[in-house]
Amino acid sequence: MAALTELLSRHLGDQPGAVALVARGEQVEAAAVGSADVEGTVPMARDSLFRIASLTKPITAAAVLLLVDDGELALDDPIARWLPELAAPVVVRTPDGPVDDVVPAVRPVTVADLLAFRCGYGLAADMTLPAVDLLLQVLGHPAASPRALSPDAWLAALAQVPMLHQPGEAWLFETGSDLQGVLIARASGRPLPDFLAERLFEPLGMADTGFTVPTAALGRFTSAYRRGEDGLRLIDSPEGRWSAPPPFPSGAGGLVSTADDLLAFARFLRDGGTAADHRLLTPESVHRMTTDHLTPAQRTAARPFLRGQGWGYGGSVDVDPQEPWEVPGRYGWVGGAGTALHLVPSTGTVSVLLTQVELTSPEPTPLMKQVWTYAAS
Repeated sequence: MAALTELLSRHLGDQPGAVALVARGEQVEAAAVGSADVEGTVPMARDSLFRIASLTKPITAAAVLLLVDDGELALDDPIARWLPELAAPVVVRTPDGPVDDVVPAVRPVTVADLLAFRCGYGLAADMTLPAVDLLLQVLGHPAASPRALSPDAWLAALAQVPMLHQPGEAWLFETGSDLQGVLIARASGRPLPDFLAERLFEPLGMADTGFTVPTAALGRFTSAYRRGEDGLRLIDSPEGRWSAPPPFPSGAGGLVSTADDLLAFARFLRDGGTAADHRLLTPESVHRMTTDHLTPAQRTAARPFLRGQGWGYGGSVDVDPQEPWEVPGRYGWVGGAGTALHLVPSTGTVSVLLTQVELTSPEPTPLMKQVWTYAAS
């Protein structure tokens, strides 16, 4: 067996199966082990489809930067130009204070604030904070059932929630990417799924990436599971949530994809925004996307979501290496569905791991660590 296949087989644990891919330059090693369901009825394959969860975030950020490069958006533009529902936001006076004790935002939220996850809205390490609790009540938890609200209704609901921090003050998880998705649709005049398909997926050859799995591809779609006291529990089948277009296409976590599609996206960033000799993003935008934008204090406060990393646009950037795989400048992210995508721009190394069991904490799984160590070796 190839080394990567052997690694997956040895460290699979209770996962039904997994697909991993490591690319060093143009040399690619891929492995698919186990099955797409716990019954073992469908063998895992290199082109198996997975819910990639938060790996959607860097793709959404790249789409925002396409509009920046087009001149449709500027990083310092107030988002209220396109999202007037958020034209007069208020902020809780103190993070642990009641949601009705608020002050006006000291400045408008900008496009850059959304990309850097410093827009004032989002999840904090303490999910019991009143403003975070209200956010989850109004919008629903990202790991729960799909949002039934349309993008317009979702944004109207968010406008009723006070921000946890002033714009630019602190890093908060998740909501910034969903706001980016709504911003893309309004600024471009195109639904988010259509914009991503036309401007990113088709040029990059990401034929299997989208918010819906076509009927013809359902046989390659893996089942999704959650760990419980009695073992793995099915939470979504191939014929479930992704068999029809969602009411709210989530820019934070709504995509399905394959290992090779994610490799194509990572190589697009590695090559400075080009694919097949066609430029999609400027090198400047790719640099912004893969460069840390946080202060040391903001990085520390972002734990446990960030562990020694900073944040670029849509993904983390390794700043303080603490493990063998943490190369300074390594860009990427981990998805709550058990997925991971990372790129080391200085070496061109790409690692992809796709599994179908939800994470129980922000801590990477042992299998993720093994794949990252292998990619760094």
